[in-house]
Amino acid sequence: MKLIQAIESLTRWAGWVGAILIFPLVGALVVEVFSRYVAGRPTLWAFEISYMVMGAMFMLGMANALRIGQHVSVDLVSMQLSAKANALLRIIGYILFLPILGWLVWELFHYALQAFNSNERSGRSAWNPIVWPILTVWFVGFALLALQVVAEMLKAVAILRGQSLTEEPSA
Repeated sequence: MKLIQAIESLTRWAGWVGAILIFPLVGALVVEVFSRYVAGRPTLWAFEISYMVMGAMFMLGMANALRIGQHVSVDLVSMQLSAKANALLRIIGYILFLPILGWLVWELFHYALQAFNSNERSGRSAWNPIVWPILTVWFVGFALLALQVVAEMLKAVAILRGQSLTEEPSA
C-alpha cells in the first residue's frame, strides 16, 4: 500500500536522523570531558546539548522502533494466537492508543509554538538556550509515531482482509 510505504519512508528517515545524532552527542561529551578534566574549565553548554540531543534521538527514533517491532511487548499471549487474532488485538490496542497520542501531538504543537512566540529559555544552566527547537523535535517525533500507528493499523487491517502488504488491493 502506497500510504504505508509513504509513512514508513518518513519513519525510516527520522530514525536515520536520530541515529546520526549520536555523533554530535559524543562530540559534545568528549569536549566537555576534555574541558573539565584536562583544561580545568567545564563548558557552559555541554550538559544542555547532551540532554537535548539525547531527547531528539529518542523522539526521532520511536516511530522507527515501532516500524521494526522493537518496542517492548508481552508475547506470552500473542504467540498463542493466529495472525488474524494478533492483527485484531493490535487494532484494538492502537485504537485505544491513538486518541491519547493525538492529544499529545496537539499539546506538543501548542507548547512548541508558545515557546517560540515567548522566546522561552531552558533556565537549566548559564548558557540558557531557547527551547522551541527541542520542543519542535518532540512534536515531530510524536506526530511520526502517530502516523506509524496508523500504518500499523492499516497493516493489521490488511492481514484481517487476507491481503498481502506488497500487492495492491483488487478493484
